[in-house]
Amino acid sequence: MAEFLLVLIAAVVVGAIGFGVSLLITGDDPGIEGHEPDGRSVPLPSSRPLVEGDVNQIRFDTVVRGYRMAQVDAALRRAGYDIGYKEELIQVLEAEIKALREGRQEDADALRDARLAAASGAAAGAETAAEAPVIELDEPDRPDEAADVLEQPSPAVK
Repeated sequence: MAEFLLVLIAAVVVGAIGFGVSLLITGDDPGIEGHEPDGRSVPLPSSRPLVEGDVNQIRFDTVVRGYRMAQVDAALRRAGYDIGYKEELIQVLEAEIKALREGRQEDADALRDARLAAASGAAAGAETAAEAPVIELDEPDRPDEAADVLEQPSPAVK
């Protein structure tokens, strides 16, 4: 029985060696292709708002257990910040449009000034935005009143 086991092991070893040699001779072994070494990460841009292509081009360094967690966490925080910023900008723009359609030019001007000051990021603009009055936009009393506001033509904006 021990002799049979020894012959079986020898046959498997000879077969594996023969298979490896045949792969080397024919060149059918693709090997490891497309592997990028560590240190080739492509972070998100920090100097401008994100666009769709930035998320597609992001790359992280790889480690034994996967990706570097600090890089992934930073990218997710940045993407979350940009999404929140754009949602707030949309709300401010919608409030500005609503104020213009309702004929509240002063409120629309205050919203526009605050939006422009926040976009410029200047210290003087930040002080102006901080001193700007808080504008409460009330909801319509009737559901059809909102439709009336949306159907009105918007006045010309400077």
